[in-house]
Amino acid sequence: MENKKPLLSIKELKQYFPVRGKRGLFVKANDGVSLDIYEGETVGVVGESGCGKSTLGRTLLQLYKQTDGQTIYYGRSLEDIAPVYVLDVYKNLEKKCATAKKELEELARLETEFAQLEAQIGDSADEDKRKQLFAKMNERNEMKRVATADFLAIVRLVGGFYVAKDYGEASRIYMEYYRSCLTIKGINENVASLRLQVAEMEYHIEHEDKQVDKAKVDALKSRLKNIEDGELKNAIRVRDEKRAAVEALRAKYKDDAEFQKYEEYRDDGIDLARLKINEMRFLRKDLQLIFQDPFSSLNPRLTVGQIISEGPITHKELKSKNDRMQTYVKKVMEDCGLAPYMIHRYPHQFSGGQRQRIAIARALSVKPKFVVCDEAVSALDVSIQSQIINLLQDLREKDNLTYMFISHDLSVIKYISNRIAVMYLGNIVELSSSKDLFENPLHPYTEALLSAIPTTDLVKDREMIILEGDIPSPVNPPKGCKFNTRCKDCMDICLQVVPVWKEQTPGHFVACHKYN
Repeated sequence: MENKKPLLSIKELKQYFPVRGKRGLFVKANDGVSLDIYEGETVGVVGESGCGKSTLGRTLLQLYKQTDGQTIYYGRSLEDIAPVYVLDVYKNLEKKCATAKKELEELARLETEFAQLEAQIGDSADEDKRKQLFAKMNERNEMKRVATADFLAIVRLVGGFYVAKDYGEASRIYMEYYRSCLTIKGINENVASLRLQVAEMEYHIEHEDKQVDKAKVDALKSRLKNIEDGELKNAIRVRDEKRAAVEALRAKYKDDAEFQKYEEYRDDGIDLARLKINEMRFLRKDLQLIFQDPFSSLNPRLTVGQIISEGPITHKELKSKNDRMQTYVKKVMEDCGLAPYMIHRYPHQFSGGQRQRIAIARALSVKPKFVVCDEAVSALDVSIQSQIINLLQDLREKDNLTYMFISHDLSVIKYISNRIAVMYLGNIVELSSSKDLFENPLHPYTEALLSAIPTTDLVKDREMIILEGDIPSPVNPPKGCKFNTRCKDCMDICLQVVPVWKEQTPGHFVACHKYN
């Protein structure tokens, strides 16, 4: 996926839930997940029940506030949102950069210690000493992950100013720039509201509704033009001046090699995990979810029209109870394979496949960029499954949608996915293209899942791999590799050290000691 632009970049995502009545105990539903999702692709996520698939999808959408890590979204720019956390970084620039420097020093120290521990393990024949060294390696590994995440979280915002000498000047210029972005954001919200009013009135005039006063429409248009030509143009001019000041300040260090080195870390992505509730609400229409059970996720007291229009009305793209809204809803229904005359029916009047189409129409009604399909076809008959999957693929191609498709059915995952991530007990253990995963599985867990797919092919060498026992408790997972309690290839190191996530062949990643 080298030529594709990432839409989401997930780094060391953790989602822990406290165990009720057990202070200090947590269910580690997602325990350090890292994954890039590219525009226009479908990433399949597969694994046994309880592995953390659905939790991952909902955490990416911030329906669960993630415990730790970064979820960077590139569908909008920092300029669009101007989040508070960015202002906080630049307000305390010198302090933040000092923290980043300490984290980098810590990383260098940990790298040295790690190399020394590896050498000691190779020289040691004493089993107890080896176990102690393994435990230290695990501890250093976790410390490295935390230090790396903390360092990158700061440097991706401050870039080369991490090593700058005049923090005061940089802080002032960036603060002024982001405040100008906030001003534009506020004006745009007002403009969007006025545009909606004008569009609604013009629709009624076009359809010869005599109750609409044309003079009122002209007055609104005049007010809108004054704001766009006055307030908005002036605010954009100020923002462009502030942006030019920012660019001049980078230019100031153009010959500084160390500055340029760290400037490469800078990007324009939005860390969803650090947004305030109102900032995240602004992005809700970009990030949508299709639930597993369409019947329980659809309000039985609302008609199909009301269910599908709820999103656009909430985000002030349509007004309720008018012909324009009904026209839009009927178009969305048609796009999702539903007859427009069904608009006034209730969920119980539909079949399972039709209800899933309603759920898809509801998600797509706000024109999202990323959709999590959480077991979207698992409750349907096989013939209906194929219809829904084909529908999702058609909609993806038409609107350049990006999907995370969660399922425990590898046959379905293979058909719809460009890449597949295999999850086990809160971690991704293997990631590759769909074709490569099926032809060359690397992780023992993936091999076991693939061997269990029913087939009519008479393959002589094929042998079903039986996984003994159940998935261990996510409250108290095994030390080392979490799969060691069920793995046919388990080694001594697997019982002690967490395997490192590595790219074994181009685009094929795995976390397994067999390959390290």
